[in-house]
Order: sequence, then C-alpha cells, then structure tokens
Amino acid sequence: MASVLPEPVTRLIEAFGQLPGIGPKTAARLTFYLLRRPVAQCQALADALHDLKEKTVFCANCFNIADTSPCSVCQDEGRDRTMLCVVEEPLDVLAIERTGEFRGLYHVLHGALSPVEGIGPEELRISELVSRARQGTLREVLLATNPTLEGEATAAYIARLIRPLGMRITRLARGLPVGGDLEYTDSVTLSRALEGRQDL
Repeated sequence: MASVLPEPVTRLIEAFGQLPGIGPKTAARLTFYLLRRPVAQCQALADALHDLKEKTVFCANCFNIADTSPCSVCQDEGRDRTMLCVVEEPLDVLAIERTGEFRGLYHVLHGALSPVEGIGPEELRISELVSRARQGTLREVLLATNPTLEGEATAAYIARLIRPLGMRITRLARGLPVGGDLEYTDSVTLSRALEGRQDL
C-alpha cells in the first residue's frame, strides 16, 4: 500500500520522533505545524540546526558547550580559579549560573556512571577532571552531580580518585529532591544548596 504522506513529510516526522520526549503524535503535530509556517520561519529553524553543529564546540578546559575554546567562563579572569564545580551536563552549568552564587570554574562530565547503560568512567570526562585536580591550583572541588543513584555513585567515585590530592571535596547540600535533575531545580533551592554545601 502506498504512503498517503509525501516522503519529505514522513522523513521529518521520523526525524522529530528520534528526539527525546517526542512521540509519534507530537512528531506529526510539529511537522504539520511547520508545513503551515512561512518558508522564512522554516529556513530560520534549518539554519539554527545547521549552526548548532557547525559553530558549537566543547571547551578544551571544562568541556562545556561554547562558540569558542576556551569558553567565556574559563577566560573570565574574575573567576575564582581555586574552586571547581563538577556537573553532569551543560544545562547544569546554566542552572548554577542563574543563581549567581558560584564564581569558580566548571567541569562538565557529559553524563553519570551507569553500568546498566554501559556508561563507565571512560565514557565521561573523569580522567580530564583528575588531570585538572593534579595541577595543584584547586582548593575546593564541588561535586554537583544530580541527586540520583547514578549521580551519587559518580560523586563517590570522583571523590575517591581526588581525595588523595588533598583539596576540599564538597557536595551540594540536601535541599534538592532525590531523583531530580539540576536543570529543573528552581534558583532559590539551588542557591540554598550551594550555600549549604558539605564536605564529603
């Protein structure tokens, strides 16, 4: 039986369907929405997607997403270079920056340890973190991984690796909901968690 939809429409529905949280109905709804929009709006979306891949890099120091390397945070001379905040994802950096409470540097792991999903230390930016810690300039490492089973395991693993290096190791205070993600935490809760961080 021949498809009722033209091939470009089917392709876009399938492409949207591969995005996290987008099911078949939402993918079709987005596709048909774009069909009704002016060509200029669709072209702007296409250009933004193209630029996302062409003009975005990972910072060579902290592995956050940026348009230059090193990124603007790593280049900022006003930052406290003795403090390092370790997060799972770039969105976590945005969440912490929104609070205005942390003025140190960051290190983005790009995930958390998850043996079930086949994510071990080699798949994360842990070895680069240890290398940064060994440089001897850090006074404190704040482990701001998510308060999930995977996040806690990742924090414990990292703490075990860098504890012998002699710097203070802290964890966000317990005001964050267990099982939640930093990117969805409100600024007040996150600010209090940063102020009340504890030694591990």
